[in-house]
Amino acid sequence: MQAMVLNRLIDQVSENHEPLELEDREVPDPGEGEVRLKVSACGVCHTELDEIEGRTPPPELPVIPGHQVVGTVDKNGANAQRFSPGDRVGVAWIFSACGECEYCRRGEENLCPDFRATGRDADGGYAEYMTVPQDYAYSIPEVFSDTDAAPLLCAGSVGYRALRLTDLQNGQTLGLTGFGGSGHLVIQMARHQFPDSKVYVFTINKRERQLARDLGAAWAGDIPDAPPEQLDAIIDTTPVWKPIVKAMGQLRPGGRLVINAIRKVDSDKEALLDLKYHTHLWMEKEIKSVANVTRKDVREFLDLAAEIPIKPDAGTYPLEKANQALVDITQGKGRGAKVLVMNP
Repeated sequence: MQAMVLNRLIDQVSENHEPLELEDREVPDPGEGEVRLKVSACGVCHTELDEIEGRTPPPELPVIPGHQVVGTVDKNGANAQRFSPGDRVGVAWIFSACGECEYCRRGEENLCPDFRATGRDADGGYAEYMTVPQDYAYSIPEVFSDTDAAPLLCAGSVGYRALRLTDLQNGQTLGLTGFGGSGHLVIQMARHQFPDSKVYVFTINKRERQLARDLGAAWAGDIPDAPPEQLDAIIDTTPVWKPIVKAMGQLRPGGRLVINAIRKVDSDKEALLDLKYHTHLWMEKEIKSVANVTRKDVREFLDLAAEIPIKPDAGTYPLEKANQALVDITQGKGRGAKVLVMNP
């Protein structure tokens, strides 16, 4: 099979520093309790940049990245009976967890100390085939094409978790800072779940601002712009610190900022010096982070996405152009999500 493989970490992905190499690999055999997928599509995520650039590095190299995977079951391992050959399934960021620790027992397996991530701790979906434990694969609703389904498995699922962590109530105001692969899905679920709530979008990208308006945003502006009113909750997906300070100043008393990003670059960390207690933190405002997803998040979100239904805005690339997809993410090219397709 062909796969795009990460053999070494680099400081920064760019057109002159492409990290992945196209290689011929043997098709993997599924182990005990695993299924093998013939991959049809795999979303490309900011988290891959975090892996490649060393913020959340793989424990071992080489590794095949990719954690928004859609494919058909090709072969079952021993005692794997949950799916049949030909079933279409997806794989998300959570590849496995211990199932026994205090976090797993209370449904917070995303916090498990033995959490394993697809495409980081185990080979992922930038390949024609992959294996996964059957309990960490998900049936894909028929309403979605493979290309539509791929971004739902991370950008959508972690966005669903972030929205849930805001504790937003119908009629309250929601802000989205950054509007890429996750934000354009969050606005669709927010408008469905909270029909009386207004959504305000902050992004430096003019194309993304137009997409936000097309998807029903009450207002869309640049990061430094002031919204028409203060907000009850904000979800931040940017890779920088300055929007954090700005967002805290835009929250109403008792408001909550949910940060849904692994990467926060150091080049603008001085922006945090502008954080003032009386302006940004007083009045019982909160900051909460998002860590990965649970299987429950993925299952619930796929059901919700099919009910709405959510339509991702996705650009596609052939497998061998995975490096270009990563570069386009770093440069903010295009809008919405980016998906590798195995047979374009």
